[in-house]
Amino acid sequence: MRFHLGVNEIEKRVPFSRSDRFGFLTFCPTNLGTTIRASVHIGLPKLAANREKLEEVASRYNLQVRGTRGEHTEAEGGIYDISNKRRLGLTEFQAVKEMQDGILELIKIEQSL
Repeated sequence: MRFHLGVNEIEKRVPFSRSDRFGFLTFCPTNLGTTIRASVHIGLPKLAANREKLEEVASRYNLQVRGTRGEHTEAEGGIYDISNKRRLGLTEFQAVKEMQDGILELIKIEQSL
């Protein structure tokens, strides 16, 4: 609740840039649109042994695989930060649903190994 109040106070002084077509405009082009970046830390030690397979499944669901501490870091103990790549041209629900579908598929593959 306090975060929301702070954001409202900031916007009173410095309005956020918003396009009816693209959503909120930020300094990072990958955050155009919904600006929703959902992420999950998930242990995938078996699947991670075949990094190519992990990346292939992630790509199929428009997911990004990051290390434990974010972009450009290594995974620690087979735990990865998995997030959605797409933010533009879909609703918040679609972005989170796409990510959920991919995470469920990664879990299914991990359990089958």
